[in-house]
Amino acid sequence: MAEFINPAIVPKVTLPSGEEVPCMGMGTFGSDRVSPEDVSVAVAGAIRSGYRMFDCAACYGNEDQIGKVFKEAMDEGVVERKELFIMTKVWNDMHRKVEEACTKSIQDLQCDYVDLYFIHWPFPNYHAPFCDVDSRNPDSRPFSVEEFMDTYRQCEELVEKGKIRYIGISNMTIPKLEAVLPLMKIKPAACELELHPCFQQQEQFDYLVAHNIQPVGYMPLGSPRRPERDICPEDVADMQTPEMQEIAKAHDVHPALIALKWAHQRGEISIPFSVHNYTSNLKCVTEDPLTEEEMAKIGTLEKGNRLVKGQVFLWEGAKDWHDLWDEEGFIVK
Repeated sequence: MAEFINPAIVPKVTLPSGEEVPCMGMGTFGSDRVSPEDVSVAVAGAIRSGYRMFDCAACYGNEDQIGKVFKEAMDEGVVERKELFIMTKVWNDMHRKVEEACTKSIQDLQCDYVDLYFIHWPFPNYHAPFCDVDSRNPDSRPFSVEEFMDTYRQCEELVEKGKIRYIGISNMTIPKLEAVLPLMKIKPAACELELHPCFQQQEQFDYLVAHNIQPVGYMPLGSPRRPERDICPEDVADMQTPEMQEIAKAHDVHPALIALKWAHQRGEISIPFSVHNYTSNLKCVTEDPLTEEEMAKIGTLEKGNRLVKGQVFLWEGAKDWHDLWDEEGFIVK
């Protein structure tokens, strides 16, 4: 039986609404390495070890299995629905049918409503799961404020209908945010973005905080188990850097737990996925914090090490994956 971490001792972050939620959730993206069954077994264990936040997505292809696990846990009295904070996302092929997508996720997850619903990518550029890095959809287009806001308005309607509690955005850039934030009636509660020690995105992190949007960091460990298509020779392995190794040794823990402590102390919600180590992941934010010196040392590790490049979303005429991320400070068309 896994160790139980009392959810009451897991540190909280405060959403713009004033609601407090756990500083760590469990990701459920098994990539192309973990089956939906194995993910759902891990979720079942995680609920029983004290996790109360779960980050799901329609395109992960496992929401129906996870829903059975949620229902079993609630039926057994392990947890009540109101104690869970369930996040999921609308996939690119459903940007014009958000309510239909959300309704299916709610049915699959057996959760009555979604706490936080993200627009997974800011454009409707569809690609099939598990496709290779050179796959291109001829219908892909660059970011459009009008199309994005059409999708976002549908999310706002879902808040008004009580199907979702908060809206999230994901994989955005500062130029894109600048273009759309003034147009929103209901402000986003959170933004999911890639964050780990060698890819800290400090400027965007600070921008989100300044605009009262909670950063949610995916791949907080620098994801050694991300899909093959996202692995490039120039990538840096965050946990193998001498600094992370040294701090891990000082705390007598795996460098992964140092990455999670850093993320928590920085103020983000992190959503690591693990089949086996989820209990230690959650426990690490409840004890033995990093010192200011250690936090500062990790702060020097920025290497621009973006691991999810997004190549499969590129449109006709785009140069390369850098065009997705508006690195020059303007939206690339």
